[in-house]
Amino acid sequence: MDHFTYKNGHLHAEDVALSAIAEQVGTPFYTYSTATLTRHFNVFADALRGLNALVCYAVKANSNQAVIRTLAGLGAGADVVSGGELTRALKAGVKARNIVFSGVGKSEAEIRMALGAGIKQINVESEPELERISAVASDMGVEAPVALRVNPDVDAHTHEKISTGKLENKFGIEWTRVHEVYAKAANLPGIKVRGLAMHIGSQLLDLQPFRDAYVRAGDLVAMLRADGLSVEVLDIGGGLGIPYGSEDEAVAPNPEEYAQVVRETLSGLDVELILEPGRMITGNSGIMVTRVIYVKEGATRTFLIVDAGMNDLIRPTLYGAYHAIVPEIEPAKGADLIDVDIVGPICETGDTFAKGRRLPAVKAGDLLVMRTAGAYGAVQSSTYNTRPLVAEVMVNGDQFAVVRAPLSVEQIIAMDRLPDWLED
Repeated sequence: MDHFTYKNGHLHAEDVALSAIAEQVGTPFYTYSTATLTRHFNVFADALRGLNALVCYAVKANSNQAVIRTLAGLGAGADVVSGGELTRALKAGVKARNIVFSGVGKSEAEIRMALGAGIKQINVESEPELERISAVASDMGVEAPVALRVNPDVDAHTHEKISTGKLENKFGIEWTRVHEVYAKAANLPGIKVRGLAMHIGSQLLDLQPFRDAYVRAGDLVAMLRADGLSVEVLDIGGGLGIPYGSEDEAVAPNPEEYAQVVRETLSGLDVELILEPGRMITGNSGIMVTRVIYVKEGATRTFLIVDAGMNDLIRPTLYGAYHAIVPEIEPAKGADLIDVDIVGPICETGDTFAKGRRLPAVKAGDLLVMRTAGAYGAVQSSTYNTRPLVAEVMVNGDQFAVVRAPLSVEQIIAMDRLPDWLED
């Protein structure tokens, strides 16, 4: 469920007409709904009632300060994967004690930043990283709280580019070696090993891979404890899928169904659970609005050329992802539909949002809305073709505010520096 609905013939974000935002801000732009963010976080958190669980929002899904602060105000922690995201989470008001630092390539500077901030834990992805953290913590005279990330060799049955739990993926420590590495960590200086972490992929539409991974995690906890090793925390990641609107897309499981799997596999372990939802919280809370520049009648198809490009929303190009696309003006009931390709202005054939999509007739100047764009949308945008990053807008009831102003071409070019020999 989201809060983007037609009212008086025009699509609204909560109580704000998207056309009004377009008139003030220009197109393309992203819009996020406070009501949808709030609802999705609360639905997920409520599903975990009765469990000793901390929900750490995966900042990589959408790192806008307004989004993070909204979720922090609801009690969310943060899962971060870079020093930049750590800084964002802290500035947005997330308590350091509720921040988990994941990712395979943490630099020494990032480790120092995390330890200096006093975050909840660092999820360790390899033995070299464990040794680096030990050295840095010892040099700082602190104890680093860590969890070892397990690669459980479980196929999440999701897109190959967002699968993280198979042995050929770069993430985590092979599950058959976790016992050995955990014992090593328990004896390293500057290390306080708190438990295990696991994340098998993103956009999972089948609960069985979660069940398989969590059973394996539970077995590992039992084996470690049998050898006298303390396990206090189990970070079970995120990855719960959401519906994007494709007619042939599997029905996404709801948080209650997912939480039932957690209860059945992990509730008896006497550990603190950490969960890291990202897409599930922000995906349907955001849309991207774009304007039709031209309607081009090609030899074999009709093209709607819009002012948004793959630099603004790269998911269709990068993953072959589907986004429902609807007109801003509510179509008349029974309106005739035509097949169109919706493409952007980037000088790449891959700059295509949809092929053969059935839409009512639209004309140049009309607005189109790309739904379910609140996760991995603006965060993956770029200035390719020297196109400015677009505005991000947040809506709350009948109010809206620009929460990221668009860069100008002048600002982009001003970041370049000429060497002395090219100066006039």
